[in-house]
Amino acid sequence: MKYTTLPNTDIKVSKLCLGTMTWGNQNTQDEGFAQMDMALDHGINFFDTAELYPVPATPERYAHTEIIIGNWFEKTGNRDKVILTSKIAGPGDYTAHIRTNGFSKNALHEAVENSLKRLKTDYIDLFQLHWPERQTNTFGIRDYKHNSADVWSDNFHEVLETLDDIIKSGKVRHAGISNEKAWGTMRYLEASKTHDLPRMITIQNAYSLLNRTFEGDLAEISLRENIGLLAYSPMAFGVLSGKYIKGQDDVNARLNLFPRFARYSSAQSTEATKRYLKIAEDHNMSLAQMSLAFVTQRPFVTSNIIGATSTKQLQENIDSIHITLTDDILKEIDQVHAEIPNPAP
Repeated sequence: MKYTTLPNTDIKVSKLCLGTMTWGNQNTQDEGFAQMDMALDHGINFFDTAELYPVPATPERYAHTEIIIGNWFEKTGNRDKVILTSKIAGPGDYTAHIRTNGFSKNALHEAVENSLKRLKTDYIDLFQLHWPERQTNTFGIRDYKHNSADVWSDNFHEVLETLDDIIKSGKVRHAGISNEKAWGTMRYLEASKTHDLPRMITIQNAYSLLNRTFEGDLAEISLRENIGLLAYSPMAFGVLSGKYIKGQDDVNARLNLFPRFARYSSAQSTEATKRYLKIAEDHNMSLAQMSLAFVTQRPFVTSNIIGATSTKQLQENIDSIHITLTDDILKEIDQVHAEIPNPAP
């Protein structure tokens, strides 16, 4: 395994982070336990979860993923071997069963307390805001369109003040953001500098061969401001395994179970995937490992969040850490990107 440190800290984390989004829905508790055991055995010490998980979010399965992780900590006593992240769910129609008061002081305290109970721990290493409260372009929408009717009030300072109280209590060590944009990222960073409040040390956004939108303004912010990307969906919901275009998917594959994530199976995404598959095969590697290696070695990526629904998939994903893409391979990848840019934003 390869390691780095979380920006502006001395916390050592693996370059691969174990994603947990399927546990409690597609995966049972025993399967989640097996994945955590395997990850730890291979040197992965960084686990990512959220109160929202499993996804798709439903009232019936609310926070089951955190419960599974907490049960594993209780069974194994491995809490001290893991750098653990979780997230407070942002406001939205499909999170109304969790709460409706956004990132208010009460909401943040409640979210932390409840996550700690489910995770059976007395601290969370990195606590993240799952997406902005304000209305902005999110999944599948390339461009920002301003909504003058948005009722959100500017509260960057207030959010950081509450996080400061929580961090000082010892229940959270550091804070981060997720699904955030350039404007929001800079507002948090500037507010922390101006008022001596906690600094957002990471940003967890989607990043893959099919979605390189992070490489716009956010990549510059990441490198100049030292806020590391925790890249999620590096496999584009399994599309970048090549199984869908090869006809090797089964009925329980994620896009077959949840077809609403159609951005990954558009005509443009499929054509780009075919081209990336050819590059991988020409260089005697699997598309999955090429896709993951590409993300892991980007200079703005602190850790690459790998998820799997089986230990076989997880093993292949972990093995990608041993692959370094050459300049020639990267040039071939960039040629596809130039012709079919960001087909799954």
